[in-house]
Amino acid sequence: MAIITLTTDFGLKDHYVAAVKGVIYSEIPEITIVDVSHKVTPFNYNEASYIIKNTYQNFPKGTIHIIGVDSELNSETQHLAMLLDGHYFICANNGILSVLNTTKHPEKLIEITTHQDLHDNFPVKTVFAKVACHIARGGNLDVIGRPFHKLKEVTNITPVINPDETIIVGHIQYIDNYGNIITNLSKELITRIAKGRQFKVTVRNFVFDTVYNSYGAFVNYDAPKEKRMNEGKRIALYNSNTHLEIALYKSSLETAGGASTLLGISYRDSVSVTFFEKK
Repeated sequence: MAIITLTTDFGLKDHYVAAVKGVIYSEIPEITIVDVSHKVTPFNYNEASYIIKNTYQNFPKGTIHIIGVDSELNSETQHLAMLLDGHYFICANNGILSVLNTTKHPEKLIEITTHQDLHDNFPVKTVFAKVACHIARGGNLDVIGRPFHKLKEVTNITPVINPDETIIVGHIQYIDNYGNIITNLSKELITRIAKGRQFKVTVRNFVFDTVYNSYGAFVNYDAPKEKRMNEGKRIALYNSNTHLEIALYKSSLETAGGASTLLGISYRDSVSVTFFEKK
């Protein structure tokens, strides 16, 4: 039996998530539903894209991913079902699917047309959930719509490299539960542009001369614990998704605060990587 994942900006206070699950379970009681996140910042395409892009490949092929972020149907936004990399994605045409589509091309992309006369402000429940159940039962995408070829793109998410490749400018695309600041700059991009040169990372007034490969890579484990004084240290690192990240070591938004609050860095703030020859 297929798996259905849910990624939404619904939050957990209201009935919305439970209502969607109820529709799915009513049609397929034995289905497995996995909550990826329901705390996407409302209408934040970049945040939703980052979450789903770094989640879906951990699931088996054939998994169905419902993305309920800014899903209203209107004259400019269609409802789509996409088969990509062996996974199914159901989402509004608001730019999120284009981020998944940057390195791989979809095997099939369909505009959902089974609800052309339906006027409803809860399409994740009335449309996306129904389509997901259709797919889970082995249904063909061609039955629910027509071929589509015009994915909207999320704008301003591509890092900018100056002509002589001495600076890359990106931005903050996600702030996680710990307050860690995740950029849209990947280890692959930085390494490729560096060509062996040294570099520094600058965000606001903070400069990082070293980028670690893990949170605790800077810790001197030979020193006694009481003398390490590591908590709260500012670090730059490549996270588990190989994105450049700024963090405060072992800090939390719910205690002393995280990098985002204590450093005053926000979503969409710029971050730069400057390259220079080794001395």
